[in-house]
Amino acid sequence: MILVQTDRDSLLKPLQAVTGIVERRHTLPILSNVLIERQSGTIGLVATDLEIQVTTSAATESPEQKPLAVTVAAKKLQDILRALPEGTGITLETKDGRLVVKAGKSRFSLQTLPSEDFPRLAESTVAEATVTMAQRSLRALLLRVQYAMAQQDIRYYLNGLLIVLEDGSLRVVATDGHRLGYVTQPLDGVSGRQEVILPRKAVLELVKLLSDSDDPVKLELLQNQVRFSFDNVVLISKVIDGKFPDYARVIPTNYTRHFTIDRLLFQQALQRAAILSNEKFRGVRLVMTNGGLRISCTNTEQEEAQEELEIDYTGEALDIGFNVTYLLDVLNNVTTEQIDCAFGDANSSALITIPGDMDFKYVVMPMRI
Repeated sequence: MILVQTDRDSLLKPLQAVTGIVERRHTLPILSNVLIERQSGTIGLVATDLEIQVTTSAATESPEQKPLAVTVAAKKLQDILRALPEGTGITLETKDGRLVVKAGKSRFSLQTLPSEDFPRLAESTVAEATVTMAQRSLRALLLRVQYAMAQQDIRYYLNGLLIVLEDGSLRVVATDGHRLGYVTQPLDGVSGRQEVILPRKAVLELVKLLSDSDDPVKLELLQNQVRFSFDNVVLISKVIDGKFPDYARVIPTNYTRHFTIDRLLFQQALQRAAILSNEKFRGVRLVMTNGGLRISCTNTEQEEAQEELEIDYTGEALDIGFNVTYLLDVLNNVTTEQIDCAFGDANSSALITIPGDMDFKYVVMPMRI
């Protein structure tokens, strides 16, 4: 029975939108599959890992219109479509528990699993808060702080990103306990306060799927879930149940030592010095004196890299160490020409901001070198 007839690109694009969350090897085999559903004039695609679900659709042609659904290995189908030339006409047929992909003289027979066994996420229906904004705005907010999320921390609430809707603003915060990224943006239609912790995997998937355009994305906070709707994509994610640290207490407010520096110049100097940093600890020393900044890295072979930059710093000399990766992360993800660096003493965190923009803050803890 013919499931769909279309060209390769019309199916590959929506398939790529959902397969990012699919794990190749899973204890539940059907979670490696994508659910393909035919309804009148459209084909729907659904993938899930039981925590996140991505749904999309595409207009297609089919000689038959009655509903039909099947699940098939998502990555294998994607690899097959990618390997075909652009614009190739393809036909998907179901036959004897298999999905047959036909394209010109090519033919692929894939194993399927029953669509009724596919574990959809149970969606909450009532939204506790709803906001709409441009896709590029949400994507930019996520990119500015997502690198500060923890990866596999035992404090599970750090393995995600805090989203706060509060009285006319959307705030996004990430921390792994060693550094913290904070960004906020005014947003119409926000009243009261709502907050959720979005899992790391959902954040990374959103960054990939959101486009750099003014097209809208609707963000809905549901009961224990968040739903993002944009273009033909709906991404639903469970939220992390936990208490996020009090980020306001972490952000310093009274530092008097600071300098403004060209971001690219600072980034390139750190990249060069980091070549000779200790591979395990990745430490870099910053020594500030009147008008100058010395950057140095050493490693276990007693090799040393040193860079000197002119800066607009006046005041008491300061010698402080950091993980160079944490500094490079912020410099790689902020796009402004200049950044402002503020310090307390050698044992206090550093605060990195953007001149004239109080909406972004990055705090990084020092390390002993």
